[in-house]
Amino acid sequence: MVSALHRTGSPEDPGLLNAGFPTSGMGPKPLSDTMERVVTDVLFTDRELDVMAVLWDLGSGTVAEVKDRLPDPLAYTTVLTILRTLEEKGRVAHKEEGRAYRYYPVVQRTEARESHVRRLTRKLFQDSPELLVTQLVAHESLSGEQLKRLRTLLDDRLKKG
Repeated sequence: MVSALHRTGSPEDPGLLNAGFPTSGMGPKPLSDTMERVVTDVLFTDRELDVMAVLWDLGSGTVAEVKDRLPDPLAYTTVLTILRTLEEKGRVAHKEEGRAYRYYPVVQRTEARESHVRRLTRKLFQDSPELLVTQLVAHESLSGEQLKRLRTLLDDRLKKG
């Protein structure tokens, strides 16, 4: 699904990691700083998110390394299948490392987070970020310090217009 939102790549937020591996045939390719691309939703299943979280935290990992760091015990072949599926979707890539493959995330955690929040906002909050924020503030156990940080973010956003 293609979103109507656009994003310009920049050194601070390139959108895709380039870990020195070929990207041909593996989803969207990094664009130059001056090019604009349409943002597509980068959505994951729960199991895929577990695997991606390990890769984002480590930077890369073999099947065994990912398996050892998952919150739930999964078979080696299950983790391998998830990584292959993610690679087919263009979300990870691999390099040969001896007899094993080392998998790298192709999309950044922030890009996935933004996609999931956009989808959640569209599907559950009638496309209203205000309703989402209201839900979080009204029904979550936020500390006074967290509420102050949110207020600061909102005040800064209001100053920008």
